[in-house]
Amino acid sequence: MWQSSPPGSIYEYIRVASFSIGPDGLVEQWSGRAADLFGMGPHEVIGRDPVEAFMPPELRRGGHRQIREILDGKEWTGLVPFRIPGERDVRGLAEVYVMPSVTAAGERAALCIVVDVRALRGIETDLAASQAIFGQSPFGFVLFGKDLSVVRANERFADVFGGMAADHRGRRAEDYLTRPEADRLTETLRRVLATGESVTDLRLIGTVPGDTDRRHWSMNLYRVHSGSGRPTGVAGLATDVTSRHIAAREAASARRNLRLLNEASARIGNSLDLETTARELLDVAVPGFCDLATVDLFPAVLTGAEAPAAGGPAPEPGAASPELRRVAQASAVSDAHLHAPGPPGAPVPAARSGEHPGGGGAAAAAGEPALGAVHRYPHASACAGALRTGRVHEAPGDGLGFVRSTLAVPMVAHDTVVGLVRFSRTKGSEPFGERDRDLAGELAARAAVCIDNARLYRREHERALILQRSLLPPGAPEAAGLDIACRYLPGNAATEVGGDWFDVIELPGHRTALVVGDVMGRGLRAAVAMGELRTAVRTLALLDLEPAEVLSALDEVARGLGTPGGGDRPEGGGTQWPSRALQKSREADLSEVYLATCVYAVYDPVTRRCTFANAGHLPPAVVEPGQAARLLDVPPGMPLGVGGEPFEEVVVELPEGSLLTLYTDGLVESRDHPLDEGLEVLRTALTGPRMRLEDACDHVLAALDTRHGEDDIALLMARIQGLPEEAVGDWTLPREPRSVGRARELARRRLAEWNLDDLVDTTELLVSELVTNALRYGEGEIRLRLLRDRTLVCEVWDAGLIQPRRRRARDTDEGGRGLQLVGLLSAAWGSRRTPRGKTVWFELALPDGQPAAELTVEQLLSMY
Repeated sequence: MWQSSPPGSIYEYIRVASFSIGPDGLVEQWSGRAADLFGMGPHEVIGRDPVEAFMPPELRRGGHRQIREILDGKEWTGLVPFRIPGERDVRGLAEVYVMPSVTAAGERAALCIVVDVRALRGIETDLAASQAIFGQSPFGFVLFGKDLSVVRANERFADVFGGMAADHRGRRAEDYLTRPEADRLTETLRRVLATGESVTDLRLIGTVPGDTDRRHWSMNLYRVHSGSGRPTGVAGLATDVTSRHIAAREAASARRNLRLLNEASARIGNSLDLETTARELLDVAVPGFCDLATVDLFPAVLTGAEAPAAGGPAPEPGAASPELRRVAQASAVSDAHLHAPGPPGAPVPAARSGEHPGGGGAAAAAGEPALGAVHRYPHASACAGALRTGRVHEAPGDGLGFVRSTLAVPMVAHDTVVGLVRFSRTKGSEPFGERDRDLAGELAARAAVCIDNARLYRREHERALILQRSLLPPGAPEAAGLDIACRYLPGNAATEVGGDWFDVIELPGHRTALVVGDVMGRGLRAAVAMGELRTAVRTLALLDLEPAEVLSALDEVARGLGTPGGGDRPEGGGTQWPSRALQKSREADLSEVYLATCVYAVYDPVTRRCTFANAGHLPPAVVEPGQAARLLDVPPGMPLGVGGEPFEEVVVELPEGSLLTLYTDGLVESRDHPLDEGLEVLRTALTGPRMRLEDACDHVLAALDTRHGEDDIALLMARIQGLPEEAVGDWTLPREPRSVGRARELARRRLAEWNLDDLVDTTELLVSELVTNALRYGEGEIRLRLLRDRTLVCEVWDAGLIQPRRRRARDTDEGGRGLQLVGLLSAAWGSRRTPRGKTVWFELALPDGQPAAELTVEQLLSMY
């Protein structure tokens, strides 16, 4: 009896049993498979009638007849129902093959082979289903054996890879795929066969016979087993997903493009600096869009000028492109490739005198220009074509196999080509497609608008800076009794010009006005407002008003400047703005631009007293010899342009050698440092050993880490050097006629002490005229003062309030020519009010060793 079957036997799949019938018609032998099939052991069956044992009662009569015929030597095959072991009223169906046999004694017997028909029908159904699935499947179906060769493939698989399905038997993975892909598939098959773990969506890339296009397949692999559970191979179901892959790639490309555009909107144009904007474009493009990229701009754009218009007049035949400057470059592979020899049509250095630009041999051998270099593109190059037409051109690879493709994209803003950007992809990257061309054009267009805005800003910034610098004091200011040093640091090109200014104004009597101010707002309007206010300050200072009066008058000027038309805004009738919105906009702009802060100080070197008035500005700092720096307590009034509040004055006596510092908020305040911290650092920087004034300015700027690019900085430092006592002559004269002669005598004697004999005659004459006028038209005592510094100044004070007025005397007048004489003989003269009267003064230049110029006939006749 068979108790087991060899590997691969049919008995693994069907139920076969055997038993024998003796000459007496009873069961003589009973196999183990018969026991499994019928559910009865040998002790239950041997010696029994098989008909009675297995067949239902209604079939037993026919069964006995068949047994008799079999024992008579007749073979029989038929279907016999039988009871299923353990089941009530459930019948099985067996196919029985009965073969007559003869015993050793010569008696007739029978050998019976029994097959379970249900198992055969199941195998038949499974085979039919398997053949339908395998043969009719629209997907490529392949079965690999345990040696990983193809055992069977369906027709769909053969349609893809050619030939008939039977032709593929025995082939291996390397017969279909390239070596890397075949190795990957083989390793996966080996792992599935060993572990039994299925693999889904294994992506493979290859080509089909007769086609060079790459195809993409998705493969599902699983292990198959025999009926006993023994592994027999690996089944694979392959699906062509090339179209799905292309769609997914296009969708991914679209998402990437949208992401790049969003990123470009957020990152490009955050500054008004041309070079920074170009670098921002490359930061977006590399490596998200390309592997290499460069940006070239016309040199005119970098200076704020206009660039050539797109589609302008055609250049001369064979001429290279206009000069461009390399402002940015980026690489995702290696910086060395940015300077590697270029392909035919690569940029060449700008032509020197006598050279033809873009020569043929030089172009092929030249490398990429360095950052900041000026160069041209040859006429036949894609880059030159893009610049000429204003459209995207695609250039071939570099011929060395490194650069695969390049897009030359003109940067066009408002029909103006401002430069060119090149995007390149290297070996291993996909070439540029139509979508990429559109994206490249969009990126370049966005950057071009930002660069053009930066160009316009740079132009306005330069103009404002030129205007601002033209309004500042030229050279190193000089003043009597003061050693002065100053610094002005404008905002950089990335920030707008501010309205900071300083000034040093010489006043009569060797006094000096020191001014530091800051117009609120930025840009060209702030620079213009600064110039207007500075001019107003100079005009008011020449009137020799007190500091508080100067600021009050300046406040009126600022409010007038901040009003449309320079006066009050119309109410009711009169001229109106075109719209209320425009009116509000202009009012807001003007009110911002023409608000300003200012410190105005007047220093008298004779008394070493300095009078301060403050209009909302930061307090001045003073360092007295041997003392720590301190901030002067000058009441901060309202800023200029606000109006309504008077300004207060503070008089401070400054010892010899003291250091006075005036500054704007850009020195002590920034986004990273609060104002109080900056003021404390300033005091610390000013306190210390005495140094040269120029060195002191540099020390303060370095100590405060000013980051002056954020705001303008104005710094004015003055060291006190009062006039020595021997350089001053001061006398009080009674109000009587003989004081005229006394004044001449005092002036003559003092000039002799100063060795100014050449000025004695002129000084005596002019002093006599001024003292005579004081006696005739003034009041109270008369005070005469002579000051010698860089010039000689004579001042005559009295208590009268009537200011002298120069007039032209008639031919018949006996007087009225004194002030004309003063005006002709002096370098300058004038008068000013004082708290208790007025002062009339004149100034004479000190002799330089040359004879004094005599009056012309016309000057003498002008007095008559």
